[in-house]
Parts: sequence; C-alpha cells; structure tokens
Amino acid sequence: MIILLKTRRIIVVFLIFAALFVVLVTVVLYANDDFNRGVVHDQALRSNNGSLDFFSGRWVFNESYRPIYDEKRCSFMEVTFACETYGRKDLKYQQWRWKPNSSDLPRFNGRALLENLRGKKLLFVGDSVNRNQWISLLCMIESSLPTSSNKTIESNGSLYSFHDMEYNATIGFYWSPFLLESNCDVMRKHRPEGCVIRFGSIEKHARHWNDADFLIFNSHTWWLSPSLTFMWGSFGRPDAMYKTLKMKRRRYEMALNTWATWLEININRTRTKLFFMSLSPFLFNKDPMRHCYNKTDEAIKQLNKRFIHVEFLRITEMSEYRIDAHPSIYRYFYHPLPESRDPLMYSDCLHWCLPGVPDVWNQILYAYIMKS
Repeated sequence: MIILLKTRRIIVVFLIFAALFVVLVTVVLYANDDFNRGVVHDQALRSNNGSLDFFSGRWVFNESYRPIYDEKRCSFMEVTFACETYGRKDLKYQQWRWKPNSSDLPRFNGRALLENLRGKKLLFVGDSVNRNQWISLLCMIESSLPTSSNKTIESNGSLYSFHDMEYNATIGFYWSPFLLESNCDVMRKHRPEGCVIRFGSIEKHARHWNDADFLIFNSHTWWLSPSLTFMWGSFGRPDAMYKTLKMKRRRYEMALNTWATWLEININRTRTKLFFMSLSPFLFNKDPMRHCYNKTDEAIKQLNKRFIHVEFLRITEMSEYRIDAHPSIYRYFYHPLPESRDPLMYSDCLHWCLPGVPDVWNQILYAYIMKS
C-alpha cells in the first residue's frame, strides 16, 4: 500500500513538472516572434539575407501532376505558345514542378490574386518573353473563374489590357522591348535587325506605366543583337544623329540608367511595387552577354540606394534546366517554310510552351504580391 502511494505521488509530481514544462515552452515560443504563426510562414519564405528565396531548388517530375490550366481551354492562349495544339504529343514537360530548397511555393489562387488586385493595375512591360508570362498569368487566373465571369481584353497601341469587372482589376502588357523609344515599337511588325533606338527617350512609353500598382519589367533579349543603332534627336528630323554601337554591355547599361532615372523621378514609392525579371535562357545564342542580367542587378542595387526598391526575380538558372519546355517546331508559323527546311533553323528556343515554365515564374510573383 505504501509503495502504491509513493508511486502515485511520483506520477503526480512528474505530471505537474511535465505540465509546467509545456507551459514554459509555449510561453517562450510565443514570446519569440519567429514562432508567431504568420512569421513562421514568413520565415519559411525567406533566405538568410532576409529576401524571398524561391530560386534555389530543383525540378521534380510527377506523373500524376496536372497543370493549373488546360492549354486548349484557355481563351487567352496564343498560337506562339500553344505547343500541344501545333502537334506536340509528348506532354511530360507539363508534369515538372519546381521545388525550392527553403520552402514550398504557395498554392496559386486566381480569385485571391484578383481580390488583392481589386481596384488596382498590374502591368508587364517588355518583350515577347514578358508577353509569354502575361498570357500564362491570364490562363492561370481564368482557371479559377466561372465561365460566366465578366471580363474583357482590349488593346490600344502597345498596351494590352485584361480587365475583370467583378474585382475592377486590370492586368496588362505593354510592348517595349528596349524600354526606350525605338522604331520597333509595333509588336506585330518588328524585327531586332534594323532597329533604331532613340537615346535617352523613355517618356513615350513610360507615361503608360505611371498609374500601375505593380510593374514587372523585362528587357534583355533584343539587346543581344550584334550591333544596334542609336539616334540623338527625333525620328523624321533631318538633323538627327545616328551611331551604331557594338558594345553590348555599355548600351544596355545606358538604357538601364535612363529607366532608373525615370523611376526615381516618377514612381510613387509608397504605392507602386517594382519587379525586374532576369534573363530567360535560350539556346541559339552562346554570347556571354546572354548573362547581362548582372548589369540589371547593378542598376537595381543603385536604385535601392536611392530608396527605390525593385525586386529582382532571378529565374535564369532555374529555367535553364528546362530545355524540354521550349516550343521548338511546335508552333504557328506566320510565313511558309521552305521544303528543305532544317529544324535547327526555325525551332523556337526562346519562348515557352504553355502550360509550362512561366507558370512557375508567376507562382513566385504571386507569392511576392500576396505578401505585399
């Protein structure tokens, strides 16, 4: 009997100490901000330097994975990116998921994004790779909406806009491959060859960006042309001066300086969130300048010193693994091909099939926007 009582006392004492330990641990954890539920989620999205880090990771193949949308059901799909429609049978490129090392990408929710964008405007600015990403985002959002949703898409010069009436949200694309004014500013009638860029002139385009709440820039590919002509003066004026520049890094740096100065003077720093996409990798150009995104990084660092925060989304390396996901020959051709055609000469290794890699870029962009 005495032994039984001692045993009970020991158990009671143990339970009391265990309860006190649990209470103590709970108090300590909740006193520490890192274990606050929201901050735990936030820290999971952050790297050691405090910035969001979704760019270090690996691609994981999953046969049961299905993309967010179906290419043939997206009403915004363009012939340049519709690989399945134009004959691609192997659709395994759609079953790779990006797995960051530090955390999982948040699940994309189109309605939640539109709610966040209620009464606001998001604008992609750049070349056809940015258009590729814009179409991807529209398809992702559309898959979350009922077929009866009231939405429109319209164009005005270089500006293309999707508008959802229910949320009063606008998601647009502005064609400006050099960011600066050029004679290649008509999207459907352009070639990098023969382009003339008006030195230091950005206002013609930038006046369409002022009212955006989110700006996503991309300007790399067109700068890789072996030589580009710059003009000092105005188009159509006899006194204009022209000079052909072959120094790729220098001319790109000149453009970024003009862009950065415009941001510093015109952007509402408390309202507009700024993003710049790093170079989308492609295969037909082995020039080391293809990594000119280092120059972009330098320009962004300078802006940050001037208290203009630009998120640089480093999608280059993660995308470089996905050689399989380019359209290659599975796309619409605007001009008849010669009979003795060589696939190496007309494969598209710049853009991306949809669904595909740009969906992951948009999942990352979604994480930044929802956090803001």
